[in-house]
Amino acid sequence: MSEAKIKVLVAKPGLDGHDRGAKVVARALRDAGLEVVYTGIRQTPEMIASPPPGGRGPGRALHPLGRPHGALPRVVEELKKRGRDDVILFAGGIIPQEDIARLRDLGFQAIFGPGASTNDIVDWVRANVQPRQN
Repeated sequence: MSEAKIKVLVAKPGLDGHDRGAKVVARALRDAGLEVVYTGIRQTPEMIASPPPGGRGPGRALHPLGRPHGALPRVVEELKKRGRDDVILFAGGIIPQEDIARLRDLGFQAIFGPGASTNDIVDWVRANVQPRQN
């Protein structure tokens, strides 16, 4: 029987094509032994909320650019429509300090800004996202 792995979907919502940070996080999580689905750039909220290949992963890492008043609330809305209250949300990137409280109100449990250690991100995911059951 294989060991249950933590599964995380890393997505880049919106029209921005700058995804280096998302790729760095995805690689760090993968290198730490987690199962990672990186969706690529220009993802719609509906795409992000849909089950990833291989089933329902409990974690979603979102890497927005700029103010999170656009895509992130819509991602949360789409997850709720699908009954996905089990999803652990965390975000990273350049997020203004005044927007962090709003993201937390939406259900984002962690916000990692520029310069955040990938080790800290991996440790946080391991502590807060449960392995998926096979």
